[in-house]
Amino acid sequence: MPTTTATQWVYRFGGGVAEGDRSARNLLGGKGANLAEMASIGLPVPPGFTISTEMCAAYYDAGEKFPASLHDQIASGLAHIEKTVGGVGFGSSTAPLLVSVRSGARVSMPGMMDTVLNLGLNDDTVEGLAAASGDARFAWDSYRRFIQMYSDVVLGIDHYLFEDALEILKEDRGVTLDTELTAEDLKGLVASYKAKVEAELGHPFPQNPHNQLWGAIGAVFGSWRSERAKVYRRLNDIPDDWGTAVSVQAMVFGNMGETSATGVAFTRDPSTGTRAYYGEYLINAQGEDVVAGIRTPQYLTLDARTKAGAKAASMEEAMPVVFGELAAVFDRLEAHYRDMQDIEFTVQQGKLWMLQTRSGKRTAKAALKIAVDMVDEGLISSDDAVLRVDAQALDQLLHPTLDPMAKRDVLTRGLPASPGAASGVVAFDSDTAERRAALGEDVILVRIETSPEDIHGMVAARGILTARGGMTSHAAVVARGMGRPCVSGAGGLAIDMKTRTLRCLGREVREGDIITIDGASGEVMVGAVATIEPELSGDFGRLMEWADVHRRMTVRANAETPHDCRTARSFGAEGIGLCRTEHMFFDASRITAVRQMILAEDAAGRNLALAKLLPEQRSDFAAIFEIMAGLPVTIRLLDPPLHEFLPHADGEFDEVARATGINVDILRRRAAELHEFNPMLGHRGCRLGITYPEIYTMQARAIFEAAVDVAKRSGAAVVPEIMIPLVATPRELEITKALVDGAAEAVFAETGMRLTYLVGTMIELPRAALRAGEIAAHAQFFSFGTNDLTQTALGISRDDAGRFLGAYVDQGIYPRDPFVSIDVEGVGELIEIAAKRGRATRPDIKLGICGEHGGDPASIAFCESVGLDYVSCSPYRVPIARLAAAQAALRARG
Repeated sequence: MPTTTATQWVYRFGGGVAEGDRSARNLLGGKGANLAEMASIGLPVPPGFTISTEMCAAYYDAGEKFPASLHDQIASGLAHIEKTVGGVGFGSSTAPLLVSVRSGARVSMPGMMDTVLNLGLNDDTVEGLAAASGDARFAWDSYRRFIQMYSDVVLGIDHYLFEDALEILKEDRGVTLDTELTAEDLKGLVASYKAKVEAELGHPFPQNPHNQLWGAIGAVFGSWRSERAKVYRRLNDIPDDWGTAVSVQAMVFGNMGETSATGVAFTRDPSTGTRAYYGEYLINAQGEDVVAGIRTPQYLTLDARTKAGAKAASMEEAMPVVFGELAAVFDRLEAHYRDMQDIEFTVQQGKLWMLQTRSGKRTAKAALKIAVDMVDEGLISSDDAVLRVDAQALDQLLHPTLDPMAKRDVLTRGLPASPGAASGVVAFDSDTAERRAALGEDVILVRIETSPEDIHGMVAARGILTARGGMTSHAAVVARGMGRPCVSGAGGLAIDMKTRTLRCLGREVREGDIITIDGASGEVMVGAVATIEPELSGDFGRLMEWADVHRRMTVRANAETPHDCRTARSFGAEGIGLCRTEHMFFDASRITAVRQMILAEDAAGRNLALAKLLPEQRSDFAAIFEIMAGLPVTIRLLDPPLHEFLPHADGEFDEVARATGINVDILRRRAAELHEFNPMLGHRGCRLGITYPEIYTMQARAIFEAAVDVAKRSGAAVVPEIMIPLVATPRELEITKALVDGAAEAVFAETGMRLTYLVGTMIELPRAALRAGEIAAHAQFFSFGTNDLTQTALGISRDDAGRFLGAYVDQGIYPRDPFVSIDVEGVGELIEIAAKRGRATRPDIKLGICGEHGGDPASIAFCESVGLDYVSCSPYRVPIARLAAAQAALRARG
């Protein structure tokens, strides 16, 4: 009989063994892959093993059950740790091995999933740990930490129950820090913790170390599907089926007295990108003390401490030998990975151990500086730099910051944890923040400290303020990754959740009051503060130059006002991909003429009203042509249904009747005639040009008159591209194109000047995509209007989809919101079909996209894959599109 080899679920590292390396991050997760990599290059890594992401998928496929083969492999993994450490045994009552159990997805998800430390302790092993270490206080401190963490992560008991007991004990003993508690104090606290567990669950805290281990592994896998992890994945486009790995590793202890410590560090400043070691540490502590802000961490370097004016010794001063070893490791890791690293380390009685390295989360400003500096340092190429910066993250740089000249009523200062600035109403919990944001308010989430459960409030808020926590706290790390301004560790704030107020220096701010935070300075201000527009130069300019070298597609902007056009050009737009003329019609100075045109009973009446609009439209187009001189301008003729321009409320009818001189009853009748039950699919787009040709004729004449006028006055090239919306058949385009061509010929004859122009259509209906070959016979360009194409292809109104699309994404029906990122399998295939068929008829047809997807990096990558010529997006997203288009081109070349 042939034998089958069991699937390998467990991969060992440490002690001269490395079953994997950094290339195996899809299998081992980022943490597991990097632990194996560090072990393979000789860094001091506590031994352990990683349970693969494949096991996570199998675990869920089997109804949250583990295969029998995993038990033997974990036993082998534990034996590897015991052998490497030497003289210890998992569950031994005399020399117990303790382990950590940590999650590790293939991409970093800081704070989103669960960790358990000090696993293996019980009433017997704690005594063995005390005897083996010669430090009873350390042993009982580790046990109380384990009970609290395991009860929270695995048993589902609220952590505040344990925190309250700890605070009460400190108050009773008259101490401030947990390090001031004695072994006997901690022993009593453990008894209190165990009693709470039994009271909550009805059974004692689990004592069997093997059962503890399996419970922790299951909980870490389970945290992949926690609500906070789902929200994070949805925000960061991380597929649900990737799963997480679990790393089980021998514990090393930073809480073994004054020669022990723990810390978190970055090889460069993650906020500014400056090349300087950046981080925090705590003596006689474990890792959660640093990231959770339970104790105030100290600075890593003397320089950082001096600049901050802090009194407590930096690690460089307190542990100079170990700091030197750590600095050498920092340099080695950065050179090895060729990227800024986020590192966790522990010092156990003077011995340095590396617990994690990963590419560090950073602000967009820091990402730019790090990428450009590393090119200058010879670590990476300019191609690498272009690929290294997250295009979406550039959004952080493209919005206003506080005006330095504006008055600031400074309430207090905290740590500048994530740059940027925001004003908003105070909300003291995440549910309130989410609710008020949904009502359209700008919100500042104010918390004593944030936890992973606050993710929805952090997403909803414009900025985050915490009273506790350092520069590497949960609030700081998550805010930087999300691009939210954050001020952490504002210790002068006293937050009273009962009265929903915060107090500082005798002043009081209530929930709903407006405050401003500046994540660059750490200032917290009462009231709103004026802002200024960003200036993009230096590192940004260099990166954009490199990106433009590699970019194949051009990038245009959706703009129809002079201000938007200037903004677009300042951000590097290479033309206008969508100028919506209906926005011009809504102007208060011309809406009366628009309504007269709509209410006219015949073409003659409409022409009288349109004659009033012609010079206004001509002026609009001339201003745009002047700003965009030499660049193409795609102008979409009138698209929305006419009833949108008419009044709806009773009072408005009387007002419009007076303004237009039309009897109010006639006005009401005409509005009723134009009313549509489903205007998205009604009398709009080219259908207006078919039934009311004088509208499109007027607009075309205004375009050509403006173009000729600007060309004559400035001598600059004017390149109008006229787009007919909502075409479904070739005949529709043939008829409306004839209107445009007729207007052009008339203007050219009158002015004695001819211009080159294009006429094309917006592909936004499935039928148009399928019949693109025939339509291309009349179109010199296609612009894919993916907003409406998504609506019509999916049968979903984007105005109403918010009520259920979140549930669709959560349940995997769509991998992401199809109105944010192109539905490649459906809408994408329609675009691909239309592009192929359009080119077959007209090989030189110009193809672009002008929906909101034009500023989405994933959608831009799709556009590159089907060979579109350009993307068009909102002005502020032009830099994002430029970088994303370059990245797509580089990746396409392999």
